[in-house]
Amino acid sequence: MIRIAITAAAVLLSASSAMAGAAEDCAAAYRRPDHTEALRLCRPLAEQGDAMAQTTLGRIYENGIGVTQDSTQAVSWFRKAAEQGEAVAQTALGVMYESGIGVPPDNVLAHMWLSLAAAQRNGDAAKLRDSLARFMTPDQIAEAQRLAREWKPTK
Repeated sequence: MIRIAITAAAVLLSASSAMAGAAEDCAAAYRRPDHTEALRLCRPLAEQGDAMAQTTLGRIYENGIGVTQDSTQAVSWFRKAAEQGEAVAQTALGVMYESGIGVPPDNVLAHMWLSLAAAQRNGDAAKLRDSLARFMTPDQIAEAQRLAREWKPTK
């Protein structure tokens, strides 16, 4: 029985490593920029739940690279990654809520997502959150902080 469990764990670890490598290939294609290849590599991984690929696909839709620019799709992919705890996606989602791109503007949710990213040492998120806070009431900030404290990742 232990041997079966060890074998199953090894198979899962191998699949996880392969998926991580594929997600890195997806992100590298986006940075090169080989947008056709990035889209081809990222979409299946993003649909399988890979947060890095979801973030990259969010960027592709946000910027209209190789696809029609679609802020709603960008928000959708960023949200999927952000809900898993991916700091870059949390930052992007916070910015989209702050500016009302692809979602109705909501400073409380923007502050929450930026706070979550800042807690992971994302310096950009911390600066953006602090700048946003200047335009918020103390009650709004308190609500955003409460939401951030109560937030739990989906994975």
